[in-house]
Amino acid sequence: MDEVFRALADPSRRALLDALHARGGQSLRELGEGLDMSRQAVAKHLGVLETAGLVVTSWQGREKHHHLNAAPINDVADRWIRRYDRARAQTLADLKQALQENSEETEMSDDFVYVTYIRTTPEKLWQALTDPAFIAKYYDGGGPTSEWAVGSKVLWSMGGEEPHDWDQHVLEADPPRRLSFTWHNYQPEMQEMFGWSDERLAELQQEKRSKVTFDIEPAGQAVKLTVTHDDFVPDSEMLKGVSGGWPAILSNLKSVLETGEAVVTD
Repeated sequence: MDEVFRALADPSRRALLDALHARGGQSLRELGEGLDMSRQAVAKHLGVLETAGLVVTSWQGREKHHHLNAAPINDVADRWIRRYDRARAQTLADLKQALQENSEETEMSDDFVYVTYIRTTPEKLWQALTDPAFIAKYYDGGGPTSEWAVGSKVLWSMGGEEPHDWDQHVLEADPPRRLSFTWHNYQPEMQEMFGWSDERLAELQQEKRSKVTFDIEPAGQAVKLTVTHDDFVPDSEMLKGVSGGWPAILSNLKSVLETGEAVVTD
């Protein structure tokens, strides 16, 4: 946490975070063009932000892309904000207020990447991702259920309802290292929640399906969990939804594994 505060103390590094919040997945070249800094300075500041866990990277061919990682911000919120019963920062929507004090529309990247470190073992984390009783603890009584073998259906329950078959399937299952499955499309059950017209729902259902991948790596006394949700179309409504939902879910997952209790939000 000290590294997070040191990283955030520099205005140039905050500017980089603002730029990545406005548009994730930028290369070093793109960040250098958008900010009044030399490429060398940008690279140096990005190194500090990566060390603090505020920025994570992915590769597209030979080009390295940078993404804002909300996990350390959530950790700060857990330690310093929730503890003193102040306004909470649980999702990327909240993070927008923490990093940008404006209401302009921002362009999103075409994927979502989240990295967190959890004091547990790879085996226990795998169980937390695949055991229905465990999943219900951090998904508010719902979440996915499956046999978790390649090709198996992934059924989805929302808040204790009967599981829905939304045509999701397991793509990869390599315990306790990697789990990947297809994401659901827009469903009628979501229409009322978001206020979509029948025409808008039909339009959204033409989008291709995305996928989510969980990568688990030992990291000393902890485990590094990288969640990558990708294969979205540009400006996807689904991406906007999962970008707000995943940080809260994963914060709950971390809390359940480390303390036995989900994060209290009321």
